[in-house]
Amino acid sequence: MSTDIYCVMGHPIAHSQSPWIHTRFAELTGQDISYTKREIPLDHFANSVQAFIDEGGHGCNITVPFKFEAAALATHTSERGLLAQACNILTFSGGNIEADNTDGLGLVDDIEQNAGISLHGKRILLMGAGGAAAGVLGPLISAQPDHISVANRTLHRAELLVDRHLPIASLQNVELKAHDLKGLEGKFDIIINGTASSLGGHGVPVDARVLKPGALAYDMMYGAGAKPFMDWARAHGAVPRDGLGMLVGQAAEAFFIWRGVMPPAGQVLAELRAKLGG
Repeated sequence: MSTDIYCVMGHPIAHSQSPWIHTRFAELTGQDISYTKREIPLDHFANSVQAFIDEGGHGCNITVPFKFEAAALATHTSERGLLAQACNILTFSGGNIEADNTDGLGLVDDIEQNAGISLHGKRILLMGAGGAAAGVLGPLISAQPDHISVANRTLHRAELLVDRHLPIASLQNVELKAHDLKGLEGKFDIIINGTASSLGGHGVPVDARVLKPGALAYDMMYGAGAKPFMDWARAHGAVPRDGLGMLVGQAAEAFFIWRGVMPPAGQVLAELRAKLGG
């Protein structure tokens, strides 16, 4: 019986812990898979996906900056993926490319279950309007906070993302607004960094006045890239958290989609934090 092959595609990809996570999931659930990481040239995403399919690939995770391209490439897309217009999972079956987005499920689970913070009734600031932010906004709305502000350097992109989510926000009775990062007002219980600032080593893209005392400051990045944001949050009285739990959570959902088995995400997250030194 042949080993099923999977991978994660991105640019850059050297930092990715996804191969370790999925290999550990497979060990703990008795699944026979091989999972690698592939750095894809910026203008070769579609060709790279097709090449992986031709090699017998069963599915792949998609990370920065290809989540929008992954959604556009799909022949079938989940409701979550359609709403986000960005996908982090591709599954290859019978000539079809099926796309989904589990980023938001991983984020919400990490905040509510692992960090023990309910999103219900909270004021949330989501920074960014790219693939990372697009993938989590729907599940954040479903958690029924009181308000979500989506703030982006380019206001128009934030407005497009908000407009697409207004119908479900209305159904959940969630106030949803778009803002420019520089013109942001108000204080928030939870701020989530979905910008590329940590990945690119840039400064925190918002003023500390947006933080309520004791606010949760969450960076979707992890490792060294998240450290400046977390240090900034701690220095201004917020509770910092990196995106490692989100990474493991979205990976667990992907593994379940591919293999039909839900792996022990909590155990793997604890092992990964120990592996990375906390």
